[in-house]
Amino acid sequence: MSGHSKWSTIKRQKGAADAKRGQLFTKLAREITIAARQGLPDPDSNTRLRLAVDRAKAANMPKDNIERAIQRAAGSGSGDQYEEVFYEGYGPGGGALMIQAQTDNRNRTVGEVRAVLTRAGGTLGENGSVGWMFDQMGLIEVPIGSADPDEIALLAIDAGASDVETEDGVLVVYTDPTDLHRTREALISAGHEVEAAQLTMRPKTLVEPELDAAVKMIRLVEKLEDLDDVQEVFTNVNVDDEVLAAAM
Repeated sequence: MSGHSKWSTIKRQKGAADAKRGQLFTKLAREITIAARQGLPDPDSNTRLRLAVDRAKAANMPKDNIERAIQRAAGSGSGDQYEEVFYEGYGPGGGALMIQAQTDNRNRTVGEVRAVLTRAGGTLGENGSVGWMFDQMGLIEVPIGSADPDEIALLAIDAGASDVETEDGVLVVYTDPTDLHRTREALISAGHEVEAAQLTMRPKTLVEPELDAAVKMIRLVEKLEDLDDVQEVFTNVNVDDEVLAAAM
């Protein structure tokens, strides 16, 4: 799974540097609102909301914007009503795609997603067509620095982690969704920096298409994530150093 986690890390770092600030804040606000509507509008009592607020703070989203997004969830009778939906499909070379969107107009969003897929040589599938290839998991990224990665890994496992990987100086920790917050807090309490903590869709197995198809898949994912309604895109394509170098 190493190639997949490495690409996830690069996507996050690249997105923080390149994304249009307004679009980024809009997506973060939608996630906060949806998380608040799915549970209590209190980050201390709602794990998903807490993670969404942490991500917003990491992106330097103003505190007022965060509070307005939470308040929007409480005023369910006013404003745009966003819902979360997953689209499934295939990209160049047959790689699977799980596309997480948050939308107030499903017809608009599915039309935009289908258009991007079609132009890139991909296809939109039926619900369930590729979802079985992924597991929803918690994902935590911890810069190793001068620490012992084995010690961090053991700490994470004791706190609830189900798997760990090391990628370019970063320990990538996977957990059950319900154990994500507890594992994150244990790592922070032990003095380790947590660079990212979020829910993800982890592929059960990876596929390795030819180099050209793998690069096209990266380009497709970037185009999909540029859509206003798309929050995250997950794929089962293995992204190794050769693919990354060709795509840069």
